Amino acid sequence: MKIGLGLYRRMLRDDNFRFAKQAGCTHIVAHLVDYFREGRVHGSDGQNSWGPAGDPDQLWTLEELTDLKRAVNAHGLELAAIENFDPAHWHDVLLAGPKRDRQLDNLKALIQRIGEVGVPVMGYNFSIAGVWAHQELPCARGDAMAVGFDNPTDQPPIPNGHVWNMTYDPQAGPGDIGTVDSDELWDRLRVFLEAIVPVAEEAGVRLAAHPDDPPMPTLRDTARLVYQPQRYDRLLDLVPSRANALEFCVGTLAEMTEGDVYEALAHYARRDAIAYVHLRNVRGKVPSYREVFIDEGDVDMLRALRILHGHDYDGVIIPDHTPQMTCDAPWHAGMAHAIGYIRAGIQAVQRGLK
Repeated sequence: MKIGLGLYRRMLRDDNFRFAKQAGCTHIVAHLVDYFREGRVHGSDGQNSWGPAGDPDQLWTLEELTDLKRAVNAHGLELAAIENFDPAHWHDVLLAGPKRDRQLDNLKALIQRIGEVGVPVMGYNFSIAGVWAHQELPCARGDAMAVGFDNPTDQPPIPNGHVWNMTYDPQAGPGDIGTVDSDELWDRLRVFLEAIVPVAEEAGVRLAAHPDDPPMPTLRDTARLVYQPQRYDRLLDLVPSRANALEFCVGTLAEMTEGDVYEALAHYARRDAIAYVHLRNVRGKVPSYREVFIDEGDVDMLRALRILHGHDYDGVIIPDHTPQMTCDAPWHAGMAHAIGYIRAGIQAVQRGLK
């Protein structure tokens, strides 16, 4: 098992690569979507908006991807994955809109570039509402700031020009996208996978699907796909291929109301379906939960690591996010704590320690 660090676009800098190396990481998971521009955070604008999407006419270039990989490698690290497509590049894939075919062709080109550069995984979240209604709260040990969710009774519909919590068309007319039921959304996923998986196979890239977070059956009048553990099987079976894989988020699976996170972890590790792992801890389940430090929540993290080790999982594990600690570098301190815990846990299970 390998330890990675996830970095948002604005954080893809030499100092953070050095931090990752110093903390004991060997890999980086990079977000190229520019979330939270100008310091925007969850709910800071009163709308839970993640800001404007990127340029619909400017795909990530081969040069951009090559430069990123070269910068990561310069610090003795490997680029394990790119996480999440830009809504500007695939909104009509999610919405079954008029530009879907053109956007699918663009996604094929992106996957080919990612494979050409040598990045083995492309993570994605096939969701219309995205990550919505989370709040930043002093809910972790010692009142550390972390993320919580309490299912809001008022869930406004998604306005036209918006998808995945971002604005892809600020000039869109009034109104909203309406309702999207489960059958519609699964059919849209099928179209996506049937188009992209063969290209990913040829490019040597695994597509890694993140479960819905918050794992609600519907959010803002739109269905969700993977809000219970067993629904991952349906996704895998739509287009059977090693290139059709999972981004297994332990915290999100623990938030779900059905199943058992340990049984799910063993099941999908046994299927060799896990492209990489998000490791974070939570307290509670939907409709109300809190993210906490990795060593204080409902999930026994050493048990989870033992399951992965027992099924010969040799992929990357990252703390996707963590509570922020009270100091001059809250994010870095929180991540250093989580990485240190994961590093010690991996060493313990590999040595057979109890």
